[in-house]
Amino acid sequence: MKIADLGDVKLNYRIDGPTDGAPLVFANSLGTNLHLWYAVLPHLPAELRIIRYDKRGHGRSSVPPAPYSMGALIRDAEALLDHLQVRDCVFVGLSIGGMIAQGLAVKRMDQIRGLVLSNTAAKIATPSVWQDRIKAVRKDGIEALADATMERWFSRDFRAAQNHLPWRDMMVGQPAEGYLGCCSAIAGTDFYTPTSGLRLPTLGIAGSEDGSTPPDLVRETVDLIPGSRFRLIRRAGHLPCVEKPAEYAEILTDFLTEIGHI
Repeated sequence: MKIADLGDVKLNYRIDGPTDGAPLVFANSLGTNLHLWYAVLPHLPAELRIIRYDKRGHGRSSVPPAPYSMGALIRDAEALLDHLQVRDCVFVGLSIGGMIAQGLAVKRMDQIRGLVLSNTAAKIATPSVWQDRIKAVRKDGIEALADATMERWFSRDFRAAQNHLPWRDMMVGQPAEGYLGCCSAIAGTDFYTPTSGLRLPTLGIAGSEDGSTPPDLVRETVDLIPGSRFRLIRRAGHLPCVEKPAEYAEILTDFLTEIGHI
């Protein structure tokens, strides 16, 4: 783990793989840290330079006062990639990470040559939904949302086996201020118009039991980008990289091979 001091924020990040490998960047979801991708990594090609980071307010990154804007989250990713001298990466974003991916691709085409939009959308829920969640967290902490969130995040079988419990702990362990800040960023984001102007290789990934960004919503967003691909992972929820890591990695590897990144 390393810390990048980017001025108004310090981001925790980790790099795995050779320094001259093709860069693959992961941006995780609301309420998770960079360990979200841990189970996927062993199934990916060894020649990749894999970069994971904690967005502001999450994991070991610094926690500026809420609210955050999506623009700030995009600038953080942009500054981190500049700090690491990364160009022409494939950027994998899940949920809010997928929103960051869309905004960064619009802003910095030199940094991104391919997009993977996983369990995300150009617009997620409505501002009123996010305001209700913000009020609940301010009143009773992240714990107030945890059980309902697990139902959206994971399939019934995964929860029945109690496999969701470490991820519930991860969610409630995030700084409340950072969680609130990112809720505000999502509430204020509608990327339908900018995303429809993108022209780069794009893969959409959805989970058949995703209660946060259902498959049709993911497909609708990915279809905004001409020539995009879409893959559905069955018996998985909002975090298919956790429930089906080998299948997730296989889909990623196929895409990276198809576009000539590896």
